[in-house]
Amino acid sequence: MRIDNIKNNLIDRILATKNEKLLQAIKNIFDSTLVADEIVTLSSEQIEMLLMSEKDIENDNLISESELNDIDSEWMN
Repeated sequence: MRIDNIKNNLIDRILATKNEKLLQAIKNIFDSTLVADEIVTLSSEQIEMLLMSEKDIENDNLISESELNDIDSEWMN
């Protein structure tokens, strides 16, 4: 099916539906793809943090999520 046919078919179905939940779901899909298509520019600090994270991974300087949760729980009490 050509892209124009797909678009027209979707438009026809959107116009015909009265299902608000379906329309909201379609809107959410479109909204989420807009964010995914944006180019994000990182600050030098963010880039440095990512590089530090990569070094931590290379050096096996990792902590599991459960260990982190335990540390957080101790810190919060």
